[in-house]
Parts: sequence; C-alpha cells; structure tokens
Amino acid sequence: MKNLNTVITGTGSVTPDISISNTDFLEHSFYGADKLEINTPISEVIDKFKDITGIKFRRYANNNQTASDLATQAALKAIESAGINPEELDQIIVAHNFGDITYGSNQSDAVPSLASRVKHKLGIKNPSCVPFDILFGCPGWIQALIQADAFIRAGMANKCLVIGAETLSRTIDKNDRDSMIFSDGAGAVILEKELSDTQRGIISTAVAAHSQEEVDYIYMGKTNNPTNDSSTKYIKMLGRKVYEYALSNVPAAMKTAYDKTGLPVEELTKIIIHQANEKMDEAIVQRFFKLYKLKCDLSKVMPMNIAEMGNSSVATIPTLYDMILRKNHNGHAISSGDIIMFASVGAGMNINAVVYKQ
Repeated sequence: MKNLNTVITGTGSVTPDISISNTDFLEHSFYGADKLEINTPISEVIDKFKDITGIKFRRYANNNQTASDLATQAALKAIESAGINPEELDQIIVAHNFGDITYGSNQSDAVPSLASRVKHKLGIKNPSCVPFDILFGCPGWIQALIQADAFIRAGMANKCLVIGAETLSRTIDKNDRDSMIFSDGAGAVILEKELSDTQRGIISTAVAAHSQEEVDYIYMGKTNNPTNDSSTKYIKMLGRKVYEYALSNVPAAMKTAYDKTGLPVEELTKIIIHQANEKMDEAIVQRFFKLYKLKCDLSKVMPMNIAEMGNSSVATIPTLYDMILRKNHNGHAISSGDIIMFASVGAGMNINAVVYKQ
C-alpha cells in the first residue's frame, strides 16, 4: 500500500526593497509603557537591542505595496518553482495578522480576504479554488500548512498554495523600542498530494495554545508617546513575558511533534524556527535538545536570517526556507531525505511545529 504524502513542490519569497538599518533609529525618541521618555542614549538602546535580538536590518514594503501584493509576488514564484498551472489549485490559504494596510494608514482591510485578493491578482478563474485567510499570530503560516495537510489527507484537496504575508511596518509605534523588531515580507509554498512507496513530506505536527493570562502578552495598544492622545492602536508586547512563555512551552511542543515520528532525534537535520528574537530562538532550540539530554551545534542545526530581515511574523519561516533552498543561505543547505522541523510561537499565545522529510 502506497503512502499518502503531502509534499512541498515549490517555494517563493519576497524581500521588500527598503532596507532599514539600526542607525536609522538614532533620531527616534523612545518612551516606555509608563509613558516616560527613555533617557538612555539612543545609541546604547540600539546596541542593547541588537545584542538581544540579533537584528541589524529590517525590510519595509514600498509605499505602493500591500500585504496581498507581496503575497501574490511570493505565490507567483512558488507556482513557477512547482511548475504547475495555477488553475489546478484547490485552495489558497493566506496567513497574516493585519490584512492590507495602505501606506500612511494603519487601518486594517481584510474584506475581501487576502486569499481572495491573491486569487484575483493571479487571475485564477476556477470556482473550485477556495481562498481563505487564517489568523493565528506568528505561527499562522505553519497552522495554514497543517490545515492544508489535513484537507489533502481528507481527500478534499490535491494542490494548495500556502502563503504568509505581512506589512508590520505599518502597525508599529515609532516611539516604542519594540518597533525596531518588526519588518515586512512574504513567503509561499505549493503543497501537493503524492502517493509513494516511501514516506516523505509532512510526517508529524503539534499545536498548543494558552489563552488565559497569556492571551494579552502580544496585543494592540496606544502609543507610548504621552503627547499623542490619538485613539490609534499599534502592535505591542510584553517582551519578558513572551520570552519566558516561549522558553517554558515551545521546546515541549517541538518534542511532541518530533516524538510522533518515531525517529531518533539525531536524524533531525535543521530547525527552521520563527525569526522572532535571536537569543530567544537559540534558547528554545537548546532546551529542545536538552529534553533529549543532548547538546547541539546551533551553527549547523538552526539557520537564521533575522539579522538582515527582522521579524516579519508569518513570513519568516517560509522566507527562510525558500532562501535556503535557492541559495544555501549562510552555509545552510537542505537535501533530499533531510528531516527538518518548522516551529513557531506568537500572539494568542499559540505554538506549533511540523516535522517534514525533504
């Protein structure tokens, strides 16, 4: 009996043109959540920020681009990579958090859905191609991957386009230090049903959510600037709470996903983790291996692009995966037969992981 596999047959990503360096924030005035101005020299604030997050640059979309524009560009690359006719797609799933936000505004626009807009921009006429969005915080793209896999295994789809796209630069409070974290981008994959004598593609998944006191660790709130009484809300987070939550819960979820495979953990080749915070990501992966009483060489196991790209939420994992496949990013390569893990944590608080055999 042949295995029913869900495999990634094409990838694509978009790196926005505008590169913002840490030094571009030297003229900013930062305020704390207490509305008091931070008197530490801005250069010191930036240096500390870089030491913790690893971020040196972040990418912003051009003024005439929206999240659905970036999503469509990434989709076109993934479709070309897979060599398929877009009319063959059964589903288009777009993970995002804020919809389309035009430059100069931070009003979210998600009607119609971004997936419907992508279908329209791709010129797909097939009425059986179903587009829909998913809101799941930063783990949204992985959750969309899990959903597409479920539809394929249930016999309800054969080919799915799964996209993560965001323009976080339009949701940030420029008077908040955390504004330096966020960036824009999009990544996409084509998932296809495959019947094979061997098992590959998505081989296990795990999802967890904690929505009691944790639900507001990442939230929307007013500017830290006390002179601005606008009712406009911006993306905010309780950084220390998020860090502690992630270290306490993500490694266990990753282990749950990996244990389902029945494979020795020594066979795990790469962990492509959400590019949230370099120090946090390193600690998560180290704790994951510690659960198996192992140490790991992070430089070999955990590729990173956060230094150049910043945190683009749902777009970080598919973007990094595409970069590795196309460019052997920073010395990292993925070969046929490799076992890799996608893992993420974010608003909700939500966690998920997928183990994938290349």
